[in-house]
Amino acid sequence: MPGLGTIVNALAIIIGATIGFFAKGKISSRFQKTIMQVIGLSTMFIGVNGVVSQMLTFDGKAFSTQYTMNMILFLVIGSIIGEAIDIEEKLDSFGEWCKRKFNVKNDGEGFFVEGFISSSLLFCIGAMAIIGSLEDGINHNHTILFTKSLMDGISALIFAASFGIGVYFSVVPLVIYQGLLTLLASVVSPFLTDSVIGQMSLVGSVLIFALGINLIFGKKVKVGNMLPAIFLPLLYGLLPF
Repeated sequence: MPGLGTIVNALAIIIGATIGFFAKGKISSRFQKTIMQVIGLSTMFIGVNGVVSQMLTFDGKAFSTQYTMNMILFLVIGSIIGEAIDIEEKLDSFGEWCKRKFNVKNDGEGFFVEGFISSSLLFCIGAMAIIGSLEDGINHNHTILFTKSLMDGISALIFAASFGIGVYFSVVPLVIYQGLLTLLASVVSPFLTDSVIGQMSLVGSVLIFALGINLIFGKKVKVGNMLPAIFLPLLYGLLPF
């Protein structure tokens, strides 16, 4: 059944967030801050691992790098596109709308919106979201998304314990994003060479690293406005040279 992986992924986030939400009141602010720093640091290293795995190559004699200039080009152009659209502001606005719509109280420090945006980005921009959704759509193989579901459920638990109810709403962009990738998989699959997938994963890993910076130091990088960069390797791969 195409889309089953995304459905399970969404349910795992909801379950994890529910456990974390009820644990929130039992964790002091001092411990919450420390936990968030640990999450941020772990997220940064996940990003570094993804970047190194795609950029670093070994020919049997020496190490070398690949895709460096392409990565910079994709990030610059993608950021310009995202800044023009102002994706970050639209995510903020959607988070604020959800908060008003569901009459969320006791959010004086803006945890609702921060939790929604941070968890949405973490769940959507990784390589597993891209490759897993494509595998789901093309081969009806849910293995990658099932594995991702376990990881996201644990992350949702920790995020909800720190940020609260806003983490629940990250399910909306996740379902839309992974669902569209799954539906369009058969259309784009002929163009998804190993090089294209590798570069999409590389750019996504850079954004995960940037998200880790934001989790530790506050919103220093507009990760949301960089999201178009993830899809530029696919467009680049369509060029006739």
